[in-house]
Amino acid sequence: MNDRSDITAYLSRCAELTEAALKQALPAEWDIPGRLREAMRYSLEAGGKRLRPALVLTAAEAVLGKPASFEAALPVACAVEFVHTYSLIHDDLPAMDNDDFRRGKPTNHKVFGDAMAILAGDALLTHAFHLIPQAARQGSISAEAALAIVDDLARFAGAPGMVGGQAADMLGEQGVTSINELEYIHLHKTSDLIVFSVTAGGRIGGADSKQLELLARYGRSIGLAFQIQDDILDLVGDEQKLGKKTNSDVQQNKVTYPYLIGMDESIAQVERLTQEAKSAVLEAGFQMPDRLLEIADYLVRRDH
Repeated sequence: MNDRSDITAYLSRCAELTEAALKQALPAEWDIPGRLREAMRYSLEAGGKRLRPALVLTAAEAVLGKPASFEAALPVACAVEFVHTYSLIHDDLPAMDNDDFRRGKPTNHKVFGDAMAILAGDALLTHAFHLIPQAARQGSISAEAALAIVDDLARFAGAPGMVGGQAADMLGEQGVTSINELEYIHLHKTSDLIVFSVTAGGRIGGADSKQLELLARYGRSIGLAFQIQDDILDLVGDEQKLGKKTNSDVQQNKVTYPYLIGMDESIAQVERLTQEAKSAVLEAGFQMPDRLLEIADYLVRRDH
């Protein structure tokens, strides 16, 4: 197998592990209105790359030096996917990005209506904070590590993180967005949840403070590169592979990296950020750094 097919197979295995855990993450015995449970599962089980859970698993493996850390990391991997899924449901709403399709399927509000989609997102977000303590209760991680991960998630997913990035994105649409403002949007709307994923995995693996700092640098860099690549793919990507229409940013008058700095410079930025991410991993001295390095390269070359 060549390197690309190898990392693709690895990410597929991470996705399979995550999806199996996701099916068990919402207790069947809980008394939840059927339509709400259906709306939650509709988006949660809609597929996707499961990149953020894979980063939790991979960072734990990199620090600990063995795949056995996956068992300890899976509840947290599920938690970040619950948060990510909630954010997509809300982003797609008419009051936000107003998208009709996500991952090749009608968006949640198109199937269940705006109100139930909002509630499904609320429920997914809340449940993420139930999942993290389960790892500590199972004895997989310490209570101190679980507490730090919960604290991180509240910050990176909240007002100073992903939600703040979404708010800045909406405010930016009302006027001209500068490159600094656009970077703020991408760093918080996209990178912060990726930073959370790798630092959470690092905490599970027992990373020290310096390693956590370098994991955060890695996450910020690949998160920003990931979003710039999304901006590029919105212009030149394949709609079938993307699962949504291209040129949606143009149609919604959104300011993007290609719009502000041009396509060539946007591509160069992705390459530069990828190298910064890889340098951070190498500096950290992890026992098994290869997968984190391969994921950074994979994201640059993805076409969806």
